[in-house]
Amino acid sequence: MSITNALQTGVSGLRAISTAVGRISGNIANANTDGYRRSFAQMVTTTTTGSGLNLAPAGVRAVQGTNVSLDGALRPTGRPTDLAIGGSGFFVVSRNPNELVESNYRMTRAGSFLPDENGYLRNAAGYYLSGFPYGEDGTLGAVDRNRFGDLETVKIGDVQMVGAATTAITIGGNVPAQQTGLATPGDPFLSSAEFFSPLGVAARLQFSWQPTDIANTWDVTVNDPDGVALGTVRVAFNATGPNAGSPQSYDNANFPGFDPATGRVTIEVGPDAQEITLDFGAPDTFTGMTQFAGDYAPLRFGADGSGTGMLVRTEIDERGDVYGVFDNGKRKALYNIPLAEVPNPDGLTTTDGNAFLVSRTSGAVRLSGANEGSAGSITAGALESSNVEVAQELTDLIQAQRAYSSNAKIVTTVDEMLDETVRIKR
Repeated sequence: MSITNALQTGVSGLRAISTAVGRISGNIANANTDGYRRSFAQMVTTTTTGSGLNLAPAGVRAVQGTNVSLDGALRPTGRPTDLAIGGSGFFVVSRNPNELVESNYRMTRAGSFLPDENGYLRNAAGYYLSGFPYGEDGTLGAVDRNRFGDLETVKIGDVQMVGAATTAITIGGNVPAQQTGLATPGDPFLSSAEFFSPLGVAARLQFSWQPTDIANTWDVTVNDPDGVALGTVRVAFNATGPNAGSPQSYDNANFPGFDPATGRVTIEVGPDAQEITLDFGAPDTFTGMTQFAGDYAPLRFGADGSGTGMLVRTEIDERGDVYGVFDNGKRKALYNIPLAEVPNPDGLTTTDGNAFLVSRTSGAVRLSGANEGSAGSITAGALESSNVEVAQELTDLIQAQRAYSSNAKIVTTVDEMLDETVRIKR
C-alpha cells in the first residue's frame, strides 16, 4: 500500500463517518416527530481488484437505510381525527386534494390529521389523507387495490346527507292481553311512526290499537299526519300453543290490498300519493306485533328513508371506516381509509414531510383493508411516536466521534510521513 493510498483510505473513513453522524443527528432531531422512522448508515468495505502483495487498500463507504418496519409507541391525544396504525401499513396521502397523478401519492405513518378550510383532512406536513368513498347504497363498489386511481381525499367538512323517501315501515311492540275481552273495553293505545317525503320532509303516521270485547282481538286504525283514517284491520292473536302471543289472523281489513297472509299493506300518503309498505308481522311469527299479558310496550318502528341533514361529527373505527353523524339523527359511512402495504417496507424511499415513495427494492404497493390479513389496525384519537431511542443514538454518536478521530489520525500520520519523504532529498 502506498502512502497516497493510505491517505485516501483515511479520507474515505472521514467521509463515511460524517455521513453516519448526519444520520444520527437527524434521528435525534426527530426523536419527537410523530411517525418518524429511524435512519442509519452502515459501513461497507470498498477495494479495487488485486491479490497478495498487490491487494489494493480497503476504504469504506456509508450505505444509508431507514428502519421503517419497526413500529413506534402509540400515545393518546383525544382528537378524533388523529390516527395511528398498530401493525403493518401506511396512510396514503397526496400533496394536493383529489390528486389525479398517481406518481404524486405518498405513504406516511404521521397521522396528525385536521380538517383544512375546505374540510379536507390534512396532516402537519401538509399531506392530504386519501380513502375510498362509500356510495349512497353504503358500499364501496369495485375498487382497484393495486393502484391509487380510485382514491379520493377524505372530506369531513360541509357534508350534507340528502333526504330519502320512506318506502317501508316495520311495526313491533306488545299490546296487553288482559285489556281484551272486557264488556267495556278501555281506551285505545296510541303511537306514531316518523316517515320522510321524497324531499326529506318529516311527518308522522298515527296508529291506534283499540281492544275489543272479544278476547285477544284488536282493531287497528292507521291515520295520516292530518288525522284522516287510511284504513283499519282487526288482528286476532294466538292464545295457546307454541305460537301463543303471535298474530293469528287479520280480518275485516278495509285497507286496499291488505295481505292477510303476510300482514303487509301498501298505503298512499300525501298529495303525491307516496307509497309506504306497513309490515305488522306475518301470522304465527314473532317478527312484528305480539300480545302478552303485562304492560303496553310502545311500538317500535323500523323505517327506511331519512331527512336532509348536516354533518355534526365524525367517527373512525379500527377498520378505517369514517362515519358521519348528522343532525337528523342518522349515521352514515362516508369513507374507508385503506392501509398501503409493500413486501419490503425498509426498501421504501424517504421523501420530504416524513413520507415514503415506492421503490424497486420495496416492491409493489397494495391497498389493504385495515385490520384485515397482514394489515394493522387504525386507532383514532392517538398518534404513533418516533421509533428513535435517544439513548442509543447518543451512544452511537460517541462511537462515531471516536471513529472520526481515529481516521483523522491516519491523515495526520500520513502527512508526517509525506513530510519526511520530502526531506530525504535535502
